[in-house]
Amino acid sequence: MSSALSLTAMQWFGLLHPVLIILFVYPVVGATIRLGTLARERRLQINPLPASVPVEHAEHGRWVAGGVLVAVLIAFFHSYLAAWFEAAPGGLAGVGRLVALALAELGTVVIYLRLLKVRRPAARALLGLACWLALLLLGAQPEINRLTDNPFDADFWRSHYWSGVLLSGLLIASVAAKPEIARHLSMRRLHVYANVLVAVLLAVQAITGTRNLLAA
Repeated sequence: MSSALSLTAMQWFGLLHPVLIILFVYPVVGATIRLGTLARERRLQINPLPASVPVEHAEHGRWVAGGVLVAVLIAFFHSYLAAWFEAAPGGLAGVGRLVALALAELGTVVIYLRLLKVRRPAARALLGLACWLALLLLGAQPEINRLTDNPFDADFWRSHYWSGVLLSGLLIASVAAKPEIARHLSMRRLHVYANVLVAVLLAVQAITGTRNLLAA
């Protein structure tokens, strides 16, 4: 009990990322998979389900993508803050950069929210790409521990960061392509294949995230 109470504010803040993933993202992923299965059964007329099932599946997918996006941004900002406190404890040096990074993260969320509203395919593709590139730009900051940026290095495939941004990109792409997935069989098949990779990446995230927590 005493060790838990002795955690610093930064350590509590650091727990927000895994707590959000465990208590929100993973349960919603399970519900999304179940709704996707039911949507397929309705489309193939295997089960006479209401028309709201595919809509609910898509809405849950948006929540998963948004939840992962927010969790990633929280983890990034924790790294920025930790580096700032270490470099200038109690000082104001670097505050401007910290504010700029916070605004960039806010802008990334705004881009995602805008993605949910637009209907034109080109606009959705552009906003989805912009959202993912914003994540990559924020993750490219020196405060972020990526292990390595070389895909030919074994550490690249053990990196919690790289599997996380790839996961985010796949989820954002699914949100951006939602109307096309609903209309075209080829896109639905691609959606299924992509989400098999999403499931693998979620498992990788759980393993590497636990490793990082234990090593901290």
